[in-house]
Amino acid sequence: MDMNEIKEIFFQECEEQLAELESGLLKMNDGDRDPETVNAVFRAVHSIKGGAGAFGLDDLVAFAHVFETTLDCVRSNKLEPTQDVLKVMLKAADVLADLTNAARDGGSVDQARSRGLVKELEALANGEVPAPSVAVVAEAAPKPVAAAPAPTDDSGFQPIPFSFDDDFGSDEPAGAGVPEYEVNFKPRSDLYAKGNDATLLLRDLSRLGEMSIFCDMDALPALPDIDPEGAYFKWAISIKTDKGEDAIRTVFEFAEWDCDLDVQLAGSTGSSSGEELPMVPVPFDLSILDDNGAAPAAETVEETPALKNDVAAAVAAAETASNVTQLASAAARVEKKEAALAAAAASNAAAAQNSAAAAAAGQTIRVDLDRVDRLINLVGELVINQAMLSQSVIENDNNGASSINMGLEELQQLTREIQDSVMAIRAQPVKPVFQRMSRIVREIADMTGKSIRLITEGENTEVDKTVIDKLAEPLTHMIRNAVDHGIETPEKRATLGKNPEGTVRLTAKHRSGRILIELADDGAGINREKVRQKAIDNDLIPADANLSDEEVDNLIFLPGFSTADKISDISGRGVGMDVVKRSIQALGGRINISSRPGQGSVFTMSLPLTLAVLDGMVVTVAGQTLVVPLTAIVETLQPEASAIHSFGANHRLISIRNSFCPLVDVGRILNFRATQANPVEGVALLVESEGGGQRALMVDAIQGQRQVVIKSLEANYTHVPGIAAATILGDGRVALILDVDAVVGASRGQSLKPEMSYAAAG
Repeated sequence: MDMNEIKEIFFQECEEQLAELESGLLKMNDGDRDPETVNAVFRAVHSIKGGAGAFGLDDLVAFAHVFETTLDCVRSNKLEPTQDVLKVMLKAADVLADLTNAARDGGSVDQARSRGLVKELEALANGEVPAPSVAVVAEAAPKPVAAAPAPTDDSGFQPIPFSFDDDFGSDEPAGAGVPEYEVNFKPRSDLYAKGNDATLLLRDLSRLGEMSIFCDMDALPALPDIDPEGAYFKWAISIKTDKGEDAIRTVFEFAEWDCDLDVQLAGSTGSSSGEELPMVPVPFDLSILDDNGAAPAAETVEETPALKNDVAAAVAAAETASNVTQLASAAARVEKKEAALAAAAASNAAAAQNSAAAAAAGQTIRVDLDRVDRLINLVGELVINQAMLSQSVIENDNNGASSINMGLEELQQLTREIQDSVMAIRAQPVKPVFQRMSRIVREIADMTGKSIRLITEGENTEVDKTVIDKLAEPLTHMIRNAVDHGIETPEKRATLGKNPEGTVRLTAKHRSGRILIELADDGAGINREKVRQKAIDNDLIPADANLSDEEVDNLIFLPGFSTADKISDISGRGVGMDVVKRSIQALGGRINISSRPGQGSVFTMSLPLTLAVLDGMVVTVAGQTLVVPLTAIVETLQPEASAIHSFGANHRLISIRNSFCPLVDVGRILNFRATQANPVEGVALLVESEGGGQRALMVDAIQGQRQVVIKSLEANYTHVPGIAAATILGDGRVALILDVDAVVGASRGQSLKPEMSYAAAG
C-alpha cells in the first residue's frame, strides 16, 4: 500500500469521524450530558488531528488542535456546554469539514471564518462569553496564511508539529509553587507495532513544563538476543506543570492501552496503574537526540551518570554503552520503515481504543463501488438469462413435471437469493444525507436571522446507495425552501403565539417496497392566493383557471416559479422546486405536498428502494407488452358490464364495492390505439398514485408476475412520456415499464410532456 492509498483511507475515516462529531454535538445540543458522548466528540477531533499531522496538513492540525482544547475544557467540566457554546462548536465542526475537504480535493477555505472561529474557541476555553456569530462573517479580509499563527502566550493552543525540528526541552520556566508530578512510563511492544513513538510522546510531554527524565535500560539484553519487535526501555519522569494530571494523561491517550503508565503528584504514595520505577535526581538529557531520534555519539552516553548506585549496574551500563548508538540507529531505521503505516495508525487510534466493541459488532471491509456495480450488473444479466432459460424450457415441455423444470425452479430461487444479497450490499442508511442537512439548516438560519431546529427520524432506514447519492440535491432545495419561505421570523412567530424557534422535521421510513421521505415544517404554510397570482403574472396559468387547493400547491413545481419578493443567495431566481420534481422523477419517484395555512407544510417523496430491479406485473396492451410496478397495484379486477358507467363524453367509471373509480384506458393514453377498448374484454388494475388517488388502469391481459432488471431508457435511447424505464423479458423481447403517476396524471387532463405548462394543458 503506497502513501496515496493510506491517505485516501485517512480521508474516508475522516468522513466517519466528522459524522460522529456532528452527531455527538447535536445530541449535546439536545441536552445529552453523557460523558461518553462528550468523549466521543473529543476523540473524533483528536483522531482527525493525529492523522492530519502525519500527512503534514498544518491548517487542519492547527484548527483541530484549538477545537480539541476547547472540547477538553467541556470534558473536564471547566466549560458548560450551553446552547451558545454548542452553536460555536457546530460552526467549528463545519469549518473542520471544510478544511478536511480542502486538504483532500485541493480547494480553498474561508480564512476569515476559520480565523474568527479560532478566536471564539480560544475565548470559550478561557471562560469568556461566546462572541456574536456575525463577528465571524463581518471580519475584514485576512492576509493569506499557511497555518494558524503560533501563540504568543501560554494558552496551550500551539499546534503540535509532527517532526523532530525542535528539542525536547520546555520553553516554559519553572514557576514558584508549580505542582510536580512523577510519571512512570513503560511501553509494550504493541505500542511500536501500531506506529507510535515513545520519543514523540516524551517530547509532547515536555511541552507541559520543566521536565527531567531517567531511562532505565536494565531489561536490555545483549545485541544478539534483542527481539526487533520487543520493548525494553522504561522511563521515570519528573515534570513541573500547572496543566494538571489530565493534561499529562492526554499526551498518552492513544498509547495508554499499550503501555504501563502511572502518574502521581510528587510526594504522594501508591500507584494507580502500571509499575513504579525508581527516580534519579540527575536528569537524562533528551536534547542529545538528533532529528531521527538517535544519539549522535557514544561518548554522550558514556558521560551519563550511572543508572543506579550499585557497581554491578554501572559496569553493565559501561559494557552496553558502545552499542547504544547502533541500537538507537537501528530503532530509527525500523521507525522509518513503519512511517508509511504511522498515518493509518494515527487515524485508526480511536478505533483501536474500542477494539473490543468493534469485534463484537462484526468486521467490515472497504470495497470499491465500481466492483459492486459490476457485480450487480452481472447478477442482473444472470436473472435475465435464467428467465430466458425458463421460458425456453416451458415452451418445449408441456408436462411441466420434468427434472429440468424442477432444477429450473431451484435455480430461480437461488438466483433471487443471490440478487437480494447483492442488492443488500449497496443498501446504506440515509443518515449521512440527513446529517448534511443539519449544516444547511444552520447556515440558512444564520443568513435569514431565524432560529430553527432540525429534527431527524428514521436515519437508519436503508436504501440503495445510488438513490442516496442523488437524494442530496432535491433535499437541499427543499430545506432551503422550508427555511426561507416556510418558517417565519422569531418576532412574527412570537406575535402569532408560536415558539420563536421554528421546527423542521425530516423523516424516512419504508412503505410498500418504497422509501418515504417527509420534510415537514411548522411555518406559515403555502399562501395559495399569492401562489396563484404569481402563476397568473408569469403566464403559467390562465386568469380564469379553476384549480383545486392541491393543484395550486403544485404550481410551485413549475419552471421559473418563485414567490420571493427579492433576489438573494437563498432563493428568488426561479430555480428550485422544479429541480426537485425533476430529480425525484429521474429516480422513479414522486413528490406530494400537503399544506395548512398558518400551520406548516409537508413535502412527501416516495422513492424506489433500488434503481436496479423491481417486482412487476407483465401485461399486454394493444399488442404491446408492458410492466406495471407491483408496488403501485392495489388489486386486479375482471370488469362486468353492470359495473361500468359513463361519465361525460369520454370518461368512464367502474363500481368497486359501492364506490366509483375512474377507468383509464392505458392503450388510449399512450396512443397505442385510436379508440377506447371495451372494458369487459380486458382486465382492470386498481392502482394508487401520490396525489392522484386511485385509478383503474385497463389492460388487455395479464401475462404474469416477475422480478425484472431495470434498464434506463434515457441513458440508452431518450425519454418517452408515460414510460419510466425498460427491461428484457425471458423471451428476449424488450418490455416498457409503465410510469403509473404519469398515466394517472394524463387521465386527469395533464399532458404527458413535462415541458408543457398548466396553461397549455388547459
